[in-house]
Amino acid sequence: MNPLRLVRARPGPPFPITFDGREIEALPGQTLAAALWSAGVTSWRTTRAGGRPRGVFCGIGVCFDCLVTVDGRPDQRACLVPAAPGADVRTQVGTGRD
Repeated sequence: MNPLRLVRARPGPPFPITFDGREIEALPGQTLAAALWSAGVTSWRTTRAGGRPRGVFCGIGVCFDCLVTVDGRPDQRACLVPAAPGADVRTQVGTGRD
């Protein structure tokens, strides 16, 4: 069952954001991490050493595993940044400044 139905949530209409050039939907109030998860994306950063994939680990902004580049700004924590209509979210490779 859809969790929104369980709690009788009535979010506003979805809006588009892009992830690595692909359009996905986000709901008002969702973080980027929640929108990415909802779209089936579980990894959106690679480590500096080894290029290992990372996504959400702690989910509360402590660990920095969920870093993404948003509208050209690297090091944005996907678990804390609210999704905004038209946001351009990119996989962060290493430090995002390469």
